[in-house]
Amino acid sequence: MKKEIPNFYPDQNCFFCGRENAAGLGLEFFFDDETQEMSTEYVASAPFTGLGNILHGGIQSGLFDEIMGWTAHYLTGEMGVTSELNVRFLKPAYLGTRLVVSCRLAGRDRARIRLEAKIETSDGILCSEASGIYYLLPEERFGELTRGRDK
Repeated sequence: MKKEIPNFYPDQNCFFCGRENAAGLGLEFFFDDETQEMSTEYVASAPFTGLGNILHGGIQSGLFDEIMGWTAHYLTGEMGVTSELNVRFLKPAYLGTRLVVSCRLAGRDRARIRLEAKIETSDGILCSEASGIYYLLPEERFGELTRGRDK
């Protein structure tokens, strides 16, 4: 069963998930206890075009980074910062198409979490897939980094 995950970021200005960012996507995330997957849906519009009618690869990469960060936090209770993000573009993700972005745990050690994600159309066509490694940080340390106090 899918349940909505409340936005746990205190600053609501994130481009991907922030409710206060007028130019942002305002994504909402859901976790399915059965499949153990985080997911969100997104319909791309013209400002995010790459070539022709195709969603820009940078936006797809950003969608992967965002859902992996949410998954890392939800599963561990710690904030995850991106160490590696590898993306494979398989088929065009067209503007105006409902895209389903999903992510699952691939492995974990003490300080890192490995994740796998994919972007599919609502019809099940696989557009792109990604793997990532995120370092886990206590919330206080994450706050220091995001406030620019990493010295």
